[in-house]
Amino acid sequence: MLNRYQAITVFGGAVGGALAIAAMEHFSMRGHFPLFAVPFATSIVLVLGSPDVDAAQPRALIGGHMVATLIGLIVLQLSGPDPWAAAAAVGLSIAAMHLTGTFHPPAGIDPLIVVTYGMSLSFLVVPVGVGACLLALFAFLWHNLVHRHSWPARWW
Repeated sequence: MLNRYQAITVFGGAVGGALAIAAMEHFSMRGHFPLFAVPFATSIVLVLGSPDVDAAQPRALIGGHMVATLIGLIVLQLSGPDPWAAAAAVGLSIAAMHLTGTFHPPAGIDPLIVVTYGMSLSFLVVPVGVGACLLALFAFLWHNLVHRHSWPARWW
């Protein structure tokens, strides 16, 4: 059974997550990227559902998506859109996120999307860079103004 604080945290995260997913889907449908190519659904669940874990902090959220996408772009340039290259890009992105202190498990899908679909460098900026920053801003506003939970534990 959840205590009162836990229940409020769970409910607040669920409502915030639903709103963030709705906004992501809205922007995805209006933009050039279909929903499958926007790699933020699991990031939303993590950042709004478990805001205190290291992987849900802005450094990991933004940095993890940027590092993983960049690794995917590099691998794509070196090898082309090959299934083995996609697998290697995911593995390399895991290592790179750990080495840079930006480990964010949901970002592991980014290099797979980049290599599999042959995404261009602009994918790093939109939707990845802009999307990660918007999610961090949404999480900050949601946790601090609406949900009354101090987030983040640290920015960088």
